[in-house]
Amino acid sequence: MKNITTNEVMKKASAQILIVEDESIIALNLQEILESLDYCVSAVVASGEQAIRQAAELQPSLVLMDIRLQGEMDGIQAAEQIWEQFQIPVIYVTGHSDRSTVERVRLTAPFGYLLKPTKQRELYVAIESALQRCERERWMSAVLKGMGDGVIVVDAQQKIKFFNPLAEVITGWSFAQARDRPIADIFNTLQAQTRLPIENPVAVTLEQGTAIYLENNLLLVSKNGTAIPITNSIAPFCDRSGAIAGAVLVFRDATARNQAEERDLALEKARVLHEQMAELERLNNLKDDFISTVSHELRTPLTNIKMAIKMLRLVLDRHGLLSPENNSSSQALTKYVEILSDQCDRQLHLVNDLLDIQRLNADIYPMELTPIPLQEWILQVALSFQARLQERQLHLQLDLEANLPPLISDLPSLDRIFSELLNNACKYTPPGEQITLAVKLRQPKIAQIEADTSTALSTLPCFLISVCNSGVVNSCRGTVAAV
Repeated sequence: MKNITTNEVMKKASAQILIVEDESIIALNLQEILESLDYCVSAVVASGEQAIRQAAELQPSLVLMDIRLQGEMDGIQAAEQIWEQFQIPVIYVTGHSDRSTVERVRLTAPFGYLLKPTKQRELYVAIESALQRCERERWMSAVLKGMGDGVIVVDAQQKIKFFNPLAEVITGWSFAQARDRPIADIFNTLQAQTRLPIENPVAVTLEQGTAIYLENNLLLVSKNGTAIPITNSIAPFCDRSGAIAGAVLVFRDATARNQAEERDLALEKARVLHEQMAELERLNNLKDDFISTVSHELRTPLTNIKMAIKMLRLVLDRHGLLSPENNSSSQALTKYVEILSDQCDRQLHLVNDLLDIQRLNADIYPMELTPIPLQEWILQVALSFQARLQERQLHLQLDLEANLPPLISDLPSLDRIFSELLNNACKYTPPGEQITLAVKLRQPKIAQIEADTSTALSTLPCFLISVCNSGVVNSCRGTVAAV
């Protein structure tokens, strides 16, 4: 027997050993051997039930377990429960070495197996090896339990052999519930977009023998049915012979990460949108400046052209060249002057429209509300289009109610609206057809004109003014409320 150092003595003195043996003489012999090796025997019991109770109460460092015991529970059953409940290593000390017994022992993954009679050196080596192995396994278990990821270990048959606490939290299953169950019963995953099940990644890993990394678009269905976004990796591990013995799943709840990514994406979109709005505002200002500049630049030459046309008309008229009694040349000159005047007016109207658009966008369009006598105003509008109506052989029909009250509106804006409506009607109505301009008095449907006034629209007249044409389906209508 080798010399034992002071550190080894202190280590052995801290090792409490529970002896489970139904033969009192053998139990006494084991106790003497352990004490001679400076181990502390915490208790000696003869049945599996007593072993479990003493293990729970005394929490020994190791258990020496016989297989044939008193009572209904044998040593293999007791050892399995002691390890599962308390993670206390067990060394079998037995006289049985038949195939069936050894196979049952092997399934419990014991920390040692000694045949009676036990020799002191063999017992010493077995105990020290078991204690070191247990220390390593406990250290590894503590590492796995303390990880910030969920960890599941399965064997080659895809049955669960280990669950760390975070895996229990994420999946909703406890290790006791999940132990030895197929991984497919516990770890069900879906594709995030389609919510369709995906192929069991554990089976793929075990079949191919390669690691799999699933980072995105993966949902884990927990025990209560909640779909949790996760990222995970699955790697196989091998036994001493190189055969695949199982796989390790490492996964984490990706909810916080996804929320952070969505928040970052929203912030980035907001930043881009802000930049786009700033760019649009800059372009809008450039557009307003351009419209203002172009409109003013166009107005000056058009005004000069209009003045030149007026002077040309006076000169031609002074020389009698515009008299309708003259020859066809005079008629042609009159026609060309009218065309020039008409086109110049159209261009001036276009420039004015551009300036009005700019004012409307800038919210500075001048609105001057005045009473408009509808009968007189409608007749003036009709007379201004009389020549064009005759030229295109169109008939204008007026349908006005009698005693119409005055309309309160901005006269230039109203003139422009109806001029455009009549222009379209003249343009798209075939020769010989009819244009109808009608004004009807209607009851308003809006309860109040503005939030800061108590004037109800029910006390004010409301008009339906329409411009309709026949021949081609092209009708224009407008509704104006008196203010």
